[in-house]
Amino acid sequence: MQEYRFKGISPQGKLVQGTFTVGNRSEAKAHIKSLMTKYQLRLQSMEKKRDFLYKVMVPGKKTFSGRQSAFSKEEVATALRKMGYTTFRINPVLFDLPIKPSAQDIMMFIKLSTTMLKDKMSFGKILGMLAEEQNNRMLKDTLLQIENQLKAGAEGKEVFMRFSNVFGRFPAFMLGLATRSGSMADVFEATCKFIERDQEIKKNVRKALISPMFAVLATVAAVIYYVVKIFPATAELFLKYEMPVPPLTKSTLELSDWLSATWYYITGGMVLPIIGLWQWWRTPKGRVWRDKYIIKLPLVGHLIHKSSIEIYFRVFATIYAGAGDNIETIKTAAEACRNAWMEQQIKTVTLPLMLREGMAFVPAMEAAGVFTKTALTRLRTGQETGNILLSATQIATYYEAETTYKMNNLIEYIQTLVGLFIAIIITLLTVVSADIATVSPPIK
Repeated sequence: MQEYRFKGISPQGKLVQGTFTVGNRSEAKAHIKSLMTKYQLRLQSMEKKRDFLYKVMVPGKKTFSGRQSAFSKEEVATALRKMGYTTFRINPVLFDLPIKPSAQDIMMFIKLSTTMLKDKMSFGKILGMLAEEQNNRMLKDTLLQIENQLKAGAEGKEVFMRFSNVFGRFPAFMLGLATRSGSMADVFEATCKFIERDQEIKKNVRKALISPMFAVLATVAAVIYYVVKIFPATAELFLKYEMPVPPLTKSTLELSDWLSATWYYITGGMVLPIIGLWQWWRTPKGRVWRDKYIIKLPLVGHLIHKSSIEIYFRVFATIYAGAGDNIETIKTAAEACRNAWMEQQIKTVTLPLMLREGMAFVPAMEAAGVFTKTALTRLRTGQETGNILLSATQIATYYEAETTYKMNNLIEYIQTLVGLFIAIIITLLTVVSADIATVSPPIK
C-alpha cells in the first residue's frame, strides 16, 4: 500500500491537506480526482511517501546512518534538526524493489501474535514490537501502517483486507475478523493452522509432481545429448574406415542423424505449446480449466481434489462461528480452497441457489458438483442435527489424515517409478556403448 499527501485550495481560498492510502499511483490519481470533485478543491500538490537514507556526522563521535519514510527530503532534515543534528546528508532510495514476505514470515508473525495475545498483551503493542523485529521491509511497513490505522479508529477487517496482497486473502480476512472477535488468540491460532496445512499440501504436490518431472526431463536431456553429440563422435570413426557396425549401433547413428536434422522442430513443437498452455493457465478461464482436469489425473488427481475439499471445510469451520454472514463464509472458503474450478462452481451455482431460490445449504452444495459423497453425507448429518460446524471440522480432519497418509505413500511410489525409469535408461546406454565396443576391423 502506498501513502499519499495532498494539498488543495478550497472555494473560500483556504489551504486543505490530508493523506490517504491506495494500492498504486493510478488508484491515487482516481482517488484525488474524486476528492477534488466532491469538495470542489483546486489541487496544489500531491506527494507520495517514500524512503530516504540519511547519514549524520557528529564531531568527535562515530558517523551513523538510518532510513526514514517521509513525503519529502525536507521533512527528514527538519526531524534531524529537531534532534539536535546539524551536519547530515540525505538521499532518496532510488531502487527499492519490495520483496513480498514468505508464508513462513506470515506464519511466524501470527504464531508470535498468538503467544502474546494469550499473555494478555494489547494488539497495538504486539504490532509495534513485531514490526521492529521484522527483516522483511514490506511486512514491517505493513504492520506499522496497520497499527497506525487501527489507532486512528479504522475497522479491523477493512484494514487487514487492504493488505490481502501481503498476507493472502484468507489470512487477511481472518486477522481482520479476529480484531472484532472475543477470542483473538483462538482465531489467530486457527489461521496459523490453515497456513501450515496449506504449505504442507503444496510441498507434497511438488514432491509428487514437479520434482519427478524435472528428474525425468533431465534424464531425457542427458540421453539426447549422448545420442546426438557423444555417441556419433566415436561411432563415425569406424564408418570413416568403412568398418561394419552392429545393427544396434547403426540404428543409434540413424536416430542421431534424425535428431540432429530435426531438433529445432522437435524443441519448438514441445516448448511452444507448453509456453502457450502456461500463459493460458494464468488467465481466469485457463485456471478454471486446469483445476477442473487436474483432479482427474491418475494417481494424484483425487488427492489434490480431497486436499482442496479439506482446505475448504477447514476455512469454513474456522470462520463459520464468528463471521456472522454465512454467505461471506461460503465465498471466502471457496476463494481459499486453491481450486479455481471449485471456487467458480460454488460462486455460480451454490450461492445463487441459496440467495435467489432459497435452497438449503447442503442441496445447494451438492448441486455444485465439486464435493465427494462422503463430504456431502457428513454435511447432511450435521444439518439434520443442527451442527454444521462440527461436521465441517470432522470432514477437514478426516481428509487431512487420509491425504497425508496416501500422499506420502504416493510420493514413495512415484520416486520408485522414477528410479526404475532412470535405471532402464542407464542400462540402455550401457548396452549401446557395449555394442560399439564389439566393432573390429575386418581380417584380410
